[in-house]
Amino acid sequence: MARVLPRPRSPLAAVRRWYEEELGWPTTGTEPVELLTGRRFDVLEMPAGAGSAVLRRLPHTGPVALVRAGCDGNHPGDRPKLLMLIAAGGAEELPGILEWLEWGALVPDLTARGTGDRMPAPAFPTGAAPSYGFGSREAARWVRPPRPGYAENSLPTTGLRAGNGDDRGVPDLVRLVSAAATECHRARLLRAGNAQSDRAYGDQPLAFSNASRMSAGTRPRSLTL
Repeated sequence: MARVLPRPRSPLAAVRRWYEEELGWPTTGTEPVELLTGRRFDVLEMPAGAGSAVLRRLPHTGPVALVRAGCDGNHPGDRPKLLMLIAAGGAEELPGILEWLEWGALVPDLTARGTGDRMPAPAFPTGAAPSYGFGSREAARWVRPPRPGYAENSLPTTGLRAGNGDDRGVPDLVRLVSAAATECHRARLLRAGNAQSDRAYGDQPLAFSNASRMSAGTRPRSLTL
């Protein structure tokens, strides 16, 4: 009788186990592995170019992941995206924050994922766990990986923090959204200035109510943050 050998352990199963056991983040239980948002964290989503500018302005944030072009339901010609982890509930606050900052619907590139949504599970951060050959073709990778001892209460949020000492330098959600909206709109203006088509974003005009604000790349309330 032929000996039955155990099936090799899926590298994606190791990825799922690392996120669920090491970080306590729920996953979809499917392949490819995806992380459920709206439970332990929400996600602020923007084009990678604008997101890189935000990271240069804000050296300390929560974990940040980069999603490759053509992945995560994108079309092959779509641009890569940057996903910034924010406190759970932040996705619901985003429209109100944009309205308060007087951005309104001027930044369609800036969106959020919250309850009922998901994001691709990036490969293990370097040195966090064995790669099991996973990581060469993953949909996402960590730009700023979760640190050891990571805690959700250190993520960008509105209001006062619990103050556990792990959130020093992390911007509040309003400041983060202000920077992200500014960079998303600046990138869009640059694309228009380079004679690139902006039809994918509809026929919405690119101008602010005051032209001088557009040249500064910011909004009145943003200057106070």
